Amino acid sequence: MKIGVIGIGNIGGTLARKLSAAGHQVRVANSRGPEDARPFANEIGAEAVDTRGAVEGVDLIILAIPLSAIAKLPKPLFESVPKTVPVVSTSNYYPELGDPRIHEIDAGQVESLWVSQQLGLPVIKAFNNILAYSLAELSRPEGAEDRLAVAVAGDDVEQKRTVMGLVDEIGFDPLDGGTLEESWRQQPSTPAYCCDWDAETMRKALAVAVEGEAPRKRAQLPEQFGKLGASPTHADIVALNRSLNWPD
Repeated sequence: MKIGVIGIGNIGGTLARKLSAAGHQVRVANSRGPEDARPFANEIGAEAVDTRGAVEGVDLIILAIPLSAIAKLPKPLFESVPKTVPVVSTSNYYPELGDPRIHEIDAGQVESLWVSQQLGLPVIKAFNNILAYSLAELSRPEGAEDRLAVAVAGDDVEQKRTVMGLVDEIGFDPLDGGTLEESWRQQPSTPAYCCDWDAETMRKALAVAVEGEAPRKRAQLPEQFGKLGASPTHADIVALNRSLNWPD
């Protein structure tokens, strides 16, 4: 499969690395251009391109950039992308931790629906509810008892099936998160978000999420992260998320 990845930070870079290792033809792009992305691309056996090169002629696109940066992408960028090509959004909204405020989301619009609106295309929400460390280091073979789950939400059944296949391929149990409208259940500060759950627990976490609760829980994060100190461990962050995110 030809896969374009825009954004090669902790999430995008890890996905590009794993997908390239799995035998896919990966193109990577970032905001600084192909020359900046080329050392990383060479390291993982991918091709460095500009953003247009990451969306033209590919079978799947992964957007792994800050949510606020999505609105700054060139408007014509996705005009030629066929409706059959899955566009995966990994982004999250964290205004309490410094993200620019987005009025529509603050007013209650689901993050992924806002992304879809900006792009003019339907999107699949995935890889947003797993920590970067977990994605990079905790993949496991199918059937392993300690295999973690990743939720995948979207409206197109075939596109969602394709993305769920990639989740499985890189070492995680894919879990159907429902429609894009329901993807709020895997947004930050919900029970399914970045808690390193197995598939059974992830399914329960999606089900017990309470609509409208996430902003209240997100508001506690600056203080709670401050209590963890300057260098919290992965285990510290998982424990914090589990304690804060499950319904009171």
